[in-house]
Amino acid sequence: MEYEKDWIANAYAGMSRRQFLSQMAAAGASLTGLARAAQAVEGEILRTPTDGLRELRETASSGDFPVPLYAACPQAGGPFPGILVIPEIWGMHEYIQDVVRRFARRGYFALTFEPYARTGGVLTIEDRNRLLSIVNAVPDEQVMGDLEALVAWVKARHEARSDRIGVTGFCRGGLYTLLFAARSPAVRAAVVWYGQIRPPLTPGVRSQGPLEVAGAIRAPLLGLYGGADLGIPLDDVRKLEAALKAAGRTAEFVIYEHAPHAFHADYRPSYRENEARDAWARCLSWFRTYLGD
Repeated sequence: MEYEKDWIANAYAGMSRRQFLSQMAAAGASLTGLARAAQAVEGEILRTPTDGLRELRETASSGDFPVPLYAACPQAGGPFPGILVIPEIWGMHEYIQDVVRRFARRGYFALTFEPYARTGGVLTIEDRNRLLSIVNAVPDEQVMGDLEALVAWVKARHEARSDRIGVTGFCRGGLYTLLFAARSPAVRAAVVWYGQIRPPLTPGVRSQGPLEVAGAIRAPLLGLYGGADLGIPLDDVRKLEAALKAAGRTAEFVIYEHAPHAFHADYRPSYRENEARDAWARCLSWFRTYLGD
């Protein structure tokens, strides 16, 4: 679990005294309460207004399981290009839902889901080892099946363009973005936020990583990574970029030299406003180019 340990070190690096005390109070003076301790100081979290948006809280059938989802799009107009937002290991929490709303305000039919719903979800889990034992046991094949179910759900919506679907994800969701872009012909564009490139391979959970499936990724892909990310070596990023370009794919990778892991997560001390804003603008431009408005 060295990757997760490195991520945690990144997530709490460079905290001010005010932030540290706030995090410790939120965590009950214990850093084992990661779900609480990840929350930012009140007033630093970005919140997107919902006026003018239509929100949906439904489920999509993945096999015999109803996968909880949250979607948003403009109330007027459409149909809109679709964007799947894949969560971090914390699941479908408020920050991820707000990212969905941010895309919706830009004219997309955006949605996210709860990858860990079969085990009751992880939103209230504060023990690090317990949380990681749950998320690391989820087979990639299960997540890919859930994402395929979401694509089918989107294609059935009159508000969405079934021929223009993009995918983006953060941290663990970035890894899943890479794997799903290699798997699904429905993906027309992908944006990866600091997704792991050489994850541990575990029998029954994960048999291959992004480097092994790079040649199957056909959608134009934008990668957004931090140069100070302790969990993702830049050499891995360069290898993935080289593999995609060797296969003749459209790919661009942006490295923010001083940014840690999770630099876009505005609810954590790892948030870096300038880098996050620049990366978000690049993300929107990428989807605008390959999905349209």
